[in-house]
Amino acid sequence: MPMPRRTSPPTADQWLALDHQLCFALYSASLAMTKAYKPLLAPLGLTYPQYLVMLVLWEADGITVSQVGERLTLDSGTLTPLLKRLEALGLLQRLRDAADERRVLLQLTPAGRALKQRAVAVPQAMACAAACDLQDLGGLVQRLAALRRQLESSPPRAA
Repeated sequence: MPMPRRTSPPTADQWLALDHQLCFALYSASLAMTKAYKPLLAPLGLTYPQYLVMLVLWEADGITVSQVGERLTLDSGTLTPLLKRLEALGLLQRLRDAADERRVLLQLTPAGRALKQRAVAVPQAMACAAACDLQDLGGLVQRLAALRRQLESSPPRAA
């Protein structure tokens, strides 16, 4: 059996090569993903961030603004304009919680609930575009979620 070949540690130039940067691979994939979603979401009248909000509400209607923000990792300054636009489109209502007036509940309208049926084709089209089946996508989502948790629990430190 041949001995494993020893490799020398990467050089600074190798570490700094753009094609070796995980951040750039994720960033460029995210841009490509958003671009691919655009023509699929246009017939629904949604932007990509609005689609993400609707996905959360289709899973759990009647939740608070802060719960949506937590789920999407968005602050209220980013989320509020999205919600106002979705409300103007007639897809949701923002209602004060009777038990705690400080909380704002999000309730899908009948149009918002009906849009879910039209949106079913979107993830299927994206899976097809990515040449992935549901199992492949699930594995990739799990790996990316694990990466996010790792980065959140142990942020990189300067060398």
